[in-house]
Amino acid sequence: MSKLSKPGALYLTIVFIILYAPIFYLIFYSFNSGGTMNSFESFTLEHYAAVFEDTRLIVILLNTILVALLSGLIATILGTLGAIGIVSVKKKQLRNTILSLNNVLIVSPDVVIGASFLILFTLIGVQLGFASVLISHVAFSVPIVVLMVLPKLLEMDGSLIDAARDLGATRRDVMTRVILPYIQPGIFAGFFMALTYSLDDFAVTFFVTGNGFSTLSVEIYSMARAGITLTVNAISGIVFVITLLVVVGYYFMMNRSKAPSLEVRQ
Repeated sequence: MSKLSKPGALYLTIVFIILYAPIFYLIFYSFNSGGTMNSFESFTLEHYAAVFEDTRLIVILLNTILVALLSGLIATILGTLGAIGIVSVKKKQLRNTILSLNNVLIVSPDVVIGASFLILFTLIGVQLGFASVLISHVAFSVPIVVLMVLPKLLEMDGSLIDAARDLGATRRDVMTRVILPYIQPGIFAGFFMALTYSLDDFAVTFFVTGNGFSTLSVEIYSMARAGITLTVNAISGIVFVITLLVVVGYYFMMNRSKAPSLEVRQ
C-alpha cells in the first residue's frame, strides 16, 4: 500500500477534526456538573444517571434498538434476495433499469421518502407507531443492502454454480452452500449498514412515528427544541457509543470472515 503524502495526511486530519470535534465536545460536556456548556466545573455522571433513571427514555432506547435490529434483519433478507434476482436478469437494459430505480431510493431526500410514507399509511389506514416505523426503515434499508451484496455476486465465478450443478446439487444446495457463503461478507456489510442507518435516521421516522411510539433521534430533537440540557448530551453520547460498537462489531466480523479464505490460499 502506498503511503499518503503530507498534504493528503493533513487534509484527512482536518476533515476528521471537523467531523469529530463537535461530537467529542458534546460528549465532554455531558460529564459537566454544571448545567450549561459554557464552562466545565467538575466531572460527574449525574446526567447519565438521569437518563437511566428515566423509564420513558429507557423504553425509547429499547424501541430504537429493536426497530434497528428487526429492520436490519428483514432488509438484509429482502435485499439479498433482491440482489440475487437482479443478477439473474438476463437482459442488460432491464437489469440497469432496476438498478437505477434502486439507486433513486438511496439518493432521494429523506423528507420526500418520509412524506410519501406518511401519505401512504394515511391512505391505507395504517396507524402510525411501531409498525409504520419498522416498515419505513425496512423500505429505505433494502436498497442499501442490495448495493452491498451486488458487488460480491458480480465478482462470483459462474463456473462455481455450474460445477455444483454437475455434481448433483439442487437449487437449494446451490443457494445455501455456494452462493450465500460466497457473498457472506456483502450480507454482513448490508446488515450493519442497515442497522446504523436505522439507528441514525430522523427525517423519515419523524413523519411516520405516532401513538406514543418514539425513537431516540425523534426524542432528542423534541428535547432540544425545549432547550439544550446536558441530558441531551448524555443521550447523544450513548447513541454515539452504540453506533461505535456496531462499527467495531462489523470490523471484527469482516476480519473473521476473511481469515478462512486467507488460510486456504496459503
